[in-house]
Amino acid sequence: MKKVLITGITGYIGGTIAKKLLDRNYEVTGLVRNEAHVHELESLGIKTIVGNIHNEDLIKAAVSDVDAVIHNADSADDAYAVDNFIKALEGSHKTFIFTSGSAIFGGKENGKKSDFIFREDFPLQPRLEMASRVMINNYVLQSVNKDIRSIVIVPTMVYGEGLGIKKDSIQIPALVNFSQKKGYGVYFGEGENIWSNLHIEDLANLYVLALEKAKGGSVYYAENGYSSLKNIAEIISRKYNLEPAQSLSIQDAVDNFGPTGGYFGFASNSRCSAEKARTELDWNPIYNSIENFI
Repeated sequence: MKKVLITGITGYIGGTIAKKLLDRNYEVTGLVRNEAHVHELESLGIKTIVGNIHNEDLIKAAVSDVDAVIHNADSADDAYAVDNFIKALEGSHKTFIFTSGSAIFGGKENGKKSDFIFREDFPLQPRLEMASRVMINNYVLQSVNKDIRSIVIVPTMVYGEGLGIKKDSIQIPALVNFSQKKGYGVYFGEGENIWSNLHIEDLANLYVLALEKAKGGSVYYAENGYSSLKNIAEIISRKYNLEPAQSLSIQDAVDNFGPTGGYFGFASNSRCSAEKARTELDWNPIYNSIENFI
């Protein structure tokens, strides 16, 4: 039985990965920030460690007792936490899977469409706002030279019901809630910007396959379909019996969701291909229509 440590295990993605691993008879331990969810996690068969990802001694002790780490806390931009894990894992030949985010593909297009599709072998030239995230990804991948089996997974817009404690994703529920407050489906600018997307269970299955089959130093983009933000807004209007979808300004997006959410989460393009995961890992995602899950 392989032992896996998961950060962000009370979250949407982390909790779903944990369920998939438990179903495959892995021993799963979750690193949690406080004791509030300990009983609930342990009732699911998950061991727990209470502590902080910025506690170097705790991280070192935690990784010493597992075969792999899936770092999935809200930390795609947290270089300190990543460095703690790399230091603790150096020379161990253990697996480190890091969760990034596909906002790195965004061009701050302010609701305009881009047809460019990113693949893993395309050199990234991120905007200033996303440069540090790409540097962190590269740092993780280069840790293969420190005898760490390092892997980076880059999810796109994730939808569907989570299998862990947290059931809801981030982007779609945020748009639904905001649209309900406004009384109409909301998009920003032209709303022609496109995001690749995938179902939470398909994403979690990719993590399992990466854990079991991926080569160290590999990065995988994760998608199985795409949609424009205007299309999503129109679906929200129909499904929740709201007025026809309307455009708001990019500044409205920034005011309501912050600069990262406004410019990149809801007004940029984030489109990629997951052909590498399909080819190398035999990943066969099942769900291909976000429209059925809004």
